[in-house]
Amino acid sequence: MNKNTTENQTPILTVEKLKKYYPIKKGIISRTVGQVKAVDGLDFSIYPGETLALVGESGCGKSTTGRAIVQLDPPTEGKVVFRGKEMASLSGAELRKARTDLQIIFQDPYSSLNPRKRIGDLLAEPLLAHQLAEKSEVSKKVDDILEIVGLNKYHRSRYPHEFSGGQRQRIGIARALILQPKLIVCDEPVSALDVSIQAQVLNLLKDLQKDFQLTYLFIAHGLGAVKYISDRIAIMYLGKIVELAKTQDIFKNPRHPYTQALLHAYPIPNPHLRNRERIVMEGDVPNPANPPKGCGFHTRCPLAKDICREQIPGLTGTNHSVACHFPVG
Repeated sequence: MNKNTTENQTPILTVEKLKKYYPIKKGIISRTVGQVKAVDGLDFSIYPGETLALVGESGCGKSTTGRAIVQLDPPTEGKVVFRGKEMASLSGAELRKARTDLQIIFQDPYSSLNPRKRIGDLLAEPLLAHQLAEKSEVSKKVDDILEIVGLNKYHRSRYPHEFSGGQRQRIGIARALILQPKLIVCDEPVSALDVSIQAQVLNLLKDLQKDFQLTYLFIAHGLGAVKYISDRIAIMYLGKIVELAKTQDIFKNPRHPYTQALLHAYPIPNPHLRNRERIVMEGDVPNPANPPKGCGFHTRCPLAKDICREQIPGLTGTNHSVACHFPVG
């Protein structure tokens, strides 16, 4: 993204009070006895050309959020407004058209690629399904996109199992990119790759963003990658966003105890945190089927007080938002 301010810009994506609950069923008649609150009321916007990173521990609802946005797993409540249109209100044909502009890259490229199809056919399929190219044009478009993501034309005749993990992720990127989308949800696209390959894929994503004016929602559980690629970071815990700010502000002045704990959990050189008291999390993430009363983080927070156990803090602040009764910094 160009580093200009997003003020006065219209968001390309707006998420309002997004919730995704899964029913818990028991008994012979599968009676609903509870709900898993995977995503529990998210509000954020993404602006054209920027990368918003969604960061948190495994099980916090990051991937569920991404799938809900692209309507692979429609939300229980809330709105997803993409380019001025609410996704849930679209008809089948309208949603199909919108998906050409809204794509997703999956965490595990192998499981998302049909092992029985050659790569050329996998990349041609979206073009033919959405009728975005004549059959005579498809072959060239496939060759072009393979070259763009750093693969060769002869790779089109191979099957997914004949590629390395990094190459398969490039194929996943090519499949999303071939429809010329405006926004791509990157669901932990480098978490399953070796460190050296992670750097290559991140560089590729940055180059593609610049060349094709792309917007990213970049989902990750680590802060190392997102520091390099993101413009803003949203920290997620137990289905909620607890802190949202520009990337440099998150690293220089983290205000939520959970964010500070995440920063201390990774070997990231950060002189701004050198003199800060180290915050160490204890225990596990609470069960989203039975979340704690009050602030969801209070069961692991060394700074928690009585109010934290009773009241849910709202996400407040303009440029640096934080959901905490006693924000630090």
